Amino acid sequence: RSCLDKHTQWGIDFLERYAKFVKERIEIEQNYAKQLRNLVKKYCPKRSSKDEEPRFTSCIAFFNILNELNDYAGQREVVAEEMAHRVYGELMRYAHDLKTERKMHLQEGRKAQQYLDMCWKQMDNSKKKFERECREAEKAQQSYERLDNDTNATKADVEKAKQQLNLRTHMADENKNEYAAQLQNFNGEQHKHFYIVIPQIYKQLQEMDERRTVKLSECYRGFADSERKVIPIISKCLEGMILAAKSVDERRDSQMVVDSFKSGFEPPGDFPFEDYSQHIYRTISDGTISASKQEGGKMDAKTTVGKAKGKLWLFGKKPKGPALEDFSHLPPEQRRKKLQQRIDELNRELQKESDQKDALNKMKDVYEKNPQMGDPGSLQPKLAETMNNIDRLRMEIHKNEAWLSEVEGKTGGRGDRRHSSDINHLVTQGRESPEGSYTDDANQEVRGPPQQHSHHSEFDDEFEDDDPLPAIGHCKAIYPFDGHNEGTLAMKEGEVLYIIEEDKGDGWTRARRQNGEEGYVPTSYIDVTLEKNSKGAVTYI
Repeated sequence: RSCLDKHTQWGIDFLERYAKFVKERIEIEQNYAKQLRNLVKKYCPKRSSKDEEPRFTSCIAFFNILNELNDYAGQREVVAEEMAHRVYGELMRYAHDLKTERKMHLQEGRKAQQYLDMCWKQMDNSKKKFERECREAEKAQQSYERLDNDTNATKADVEKAKQQLNLRTHMADENKNEYAAQLQNFNGEQHKHFYIVIPQIYKQLQEMDERRTVKLSECYRGFADSERKVIPIISKCLEGMILAAKSVDERRDSQMVVDSFKSGFEPPGDFPFEDYSQHIYRTISDGTISASKQEGGKMDAKTTVGKAKGKLWLFGKKPKGPALEDFSHLPPEQRRKKLQQRIDELNRELQKESDQKDALNKMKDVYEKNPQMGDPGSLQPKLAETMNNIDRLRMEIHKNEAWLSEVEGKTGGRGDRRHSSDINHLVTQGRESPEGSYTDDANQEVRGPPQQHSHHSEFDDEFEDDDPLPAIGHCKAIYPFDGHNEGTLAMKEGEVLYIIEEDKGDGWTRARRQNGEEGYVPTSYIDVTLEKNSKGAVTYI
């Protein structure tokens, strides 16, 4: 029994030792997840404005990797929670039950042993009493025989000795029967103890120890399953990191740098040759003409140098000045982008105000037809405010479009790259923006389906001033599309394209291939996935 006592106690100690191991592993997983989240938080960008959002593919890829790493940390927390619930908690509960069951079985064994010891003591006492009575009966018989053979003894003494002998003999017989009964009872209890009670207790202890072993096996399996369950998600996180690495496009990043910092200035012209030897050989008349030419050449050279010094900012200091409303303090190309961006924002605000005006007019009509639903006059202040906002936005748009036309006119007037007639034609026709097409009149807004002007095809390379739009997501073609119409983009089933402009409600989405080819595709033919924080917004660089 002492061996079983030690073995069962060792089993419980081993169970608790393994539970302690699991607890320390859970703490390691929790600390690991916490450190990973702190690491992600430390290196995630803290953007306070839209201008600070990452644009380069290498930066976007790194931030995607940080997001995947944050998800990976979440899976480590899932592992810790699963181990704590399924393994550690179960082990502690089972260890408590195991201690209670072991204590009960050992108490039963001690009780059975105590009962058997009690039976043995009763049998031993009856045996000793029977032995003592037998010796007393023998003494009484010897005394009786001595008195019976003694001639000097009286008859009364002999009779008394005989009665004493009969009494002792009777008591010896009773103790004999008592001893026999106690002996029989002890043998029966001893047989029951060693063949029934103790084997049953040992069997219960054996089953308890086997259940402990099985529970350890289950916990080992649960320990591994907690890790194995998250392997598919962890694999997706790692695949996401690999995809982020593959998405880095060095050419696109370089083009972004070029597009962001190109000024639009023309390189300075060549310095004229100043011939100081002409006064030696020239005649008076020729000298007069040459002198005037030379002076003109010197003046032009100074002017050219002065202009060039004001424009060469690449390795010099950029001139500082207050930011003006028309962005005239910026280089032409940067000014054009800023103005275009402001016009797009104003157009979006104008569209919101127009939608609000339509909604208020509809509500006003409902109130006029059903006066019990509300007072139509209560909507008049809001309508007036909305109309004022619309007029203000249209004036702002018109003013910024005038500035933009001025910039485009200056940009188009430099060099021989553009023809004045074509530029005038462009200004007359108006510009196309992501929100729709607008005429020269700021009060006339024309929203139409995506289209391209065929009569500009031969000058596409010359007139393409707008920078390529950044991708705000990607899509996968569900059905093939032939793209025969002008401005559309053909695609095959399963082909993946970049999304550069969302569907504006006309059923067309603007997309781009990896080779830079752009066009419109039917929205119902593709499965669109927008990048995080990019839905509904197009950033112009």
